[in-house]
Amino acid sequence: MQNSKKLLPVTLYLQQRLVYTSSPLQGKRNFRKFLTYNKRGTRVVKEAQRTQLNPPVAVHKRGVRDTGVLINGKYVEIPEKIPELVVPNLENCKLKPYVSYKAADVVQSEFTSLDLFNAVYAEKVLEDFRNGKLKDGGSSQEPSENELLTPEEALLRARKTGSDIF
Repeated sequence: MQNSKKLLPVTLYLQQRLVYTSSPLQGKRNFRKFLTYNKRGTRVVKEAQRTQLNPPVAVHKRGVRDTGVLINGKYVEIPEKIPELVVPNLENCKLKPYVSYKAADVVQSEFTSLDLFNAVYAEKVLEDFRNGKLKDGGSSQEPSENELLTPEEALLRARKTGSDIF
């Protein structure tokens, strides 16, 4: 009789439907799905990242690309992958580093072919006309360097970096 009194609460407990709020793994987690960046992980993981070619947890580079490749365990730099910053010399620049919000807006019209002609050829054509150095077809007797360019050479010069600065 004593044993049945002890078993009665246990049997009632087992017959009830229970809802558990804890994990069914009871504290065990699959840490492979969590991102463990360089500062996280055990010493074994960090040692594997330093020594192995393909470590189990990859080294996170925070968005920085490599400038070389691994060949037979040696890191070889590739000069084409190293970024080159082209910075102009601003020693005698009169511009200030700050532009006020009160500054007037500059509205500039589109740079047309007529503007290009006026910037490059117009002065030479007027000078040749005044001096009488034009041929019957309107071309110059003493052409400048720009007038001697072929269409392909002119296109290559126009596509060069900095060609928009006169």
